[in-house]
Amino acid sequence: MRVDAPTVGIRNARATDLDALVGLLRILFAIEEDFSFDKQRVRQGLRLLLAARRATILVAEQDRQVVGMCTGQVVISTAEGGPALLVEDVVVLPDRRGRGIGRALLDALAAWSLDAGADRMQLLADRDNDAALAFYRHCGWHSTRLICLRKRGTGP
Repeated sequence: MRVDAPTVGIRNARATDLDALVGLLRILFAIEEDFSFDKQRVRQGLRLLLAARRATILVAEQDRQVVGMCTGQVVISTAEGGPALLVEDVVVLPDRRGRGIGRALLDALAAWSLDAGADRMQLLADRDNDAALAFYRHCGWHSTRLICLRKRGTGP
């Protein structure tokens, strides 16, 4: 499906969008078992992204309401010998899904990525979120043989 172009716009997020972005992330984190929602941490992370030169938050807006968002951060890839984009936080309000809004957000993020010098984008998705995985495959993403590992703190 396509985005209803006259009514949905993609733009850079603003500080005035913070409440809407926090609400979208509450929805996203409710389905991700690896993360728990902490409103203050989420708000702080969003503020840091808004201020970062090599990061972006894009929002989908319809009728003056933020209905979706995605974030991206430039990292340096030794495999690429240059920048790559780490995509996070792709979420659209449940009642607006299936209308092309998520694809429009990812397309806009891909354009931003190229402007930032990154020609590879990568993301993490919950392995049990079949709907999200199908969406990403439909948008041309593919799985790799890599797995994600994480560790908290800086100690051994």
